[in-house]
Amino acid sequence: MTIIVRAMSFILAGAMLLCGSVLAQDARQSIALLDCTLIDDNAVYNDAEINRIQSQRLQMIGHALRDDMQERALFRVTDNAPASGLIASLQSDQDLSACNGCELRVARELGVSRVGVCWVQKISNLILNMNLRVEDAHSGAILFQRSVDIRGNTDQSWRRGAKALVDLLANDASALH
Repeated sequence: MTIIVRAMSFILAGAMLLCGSVLAQDARQSIALLDCTLIDDNAVYNDAEINRIQSQRLQMIGHALRDDMQERALFRVTDNAPASGLIASLQSDQDLSACNGCELRVARELGVSRVGVCWVQKISNLILNMNLRVEDAHSGAILFQRSVDIRGNTDQSWRRGAKALVDLLANDASALH
């Protein structure tokens, strides 16, 4: 009889732990992270190859930011695909990093509580500035906005910049809750 009671206790404790972790996961805020954009102060000097590389780097850091936020359990990162039509329409007219609230429309369409906007300003091949802003999807209040300067226009420097932004975000509890 005591073996059965102990076994039932272990099963019940395991079930409670599992339910607790599911509830904790559900307690995280959801976020739509828009694709990163580039403000290139020297775009007139770029050739097709430079533009291709920069486009790949923007995609790379967008994925890195999403993956890092998800892996660190900072947010439940949503897939933007259901709002791809709206995003494409908005992008055709404006830069989503400075569109005066259009990012909130995307967040509302996706049903998330937060929206993240990322942009990189390329001053030169040596000096770049990477930025992340997180807003409340309902009020539009800015909950987090930071930038990091990166030196060198390489995949490694861009990845380090993205990681530094998520490190800053992880240390800012007001943006997470």
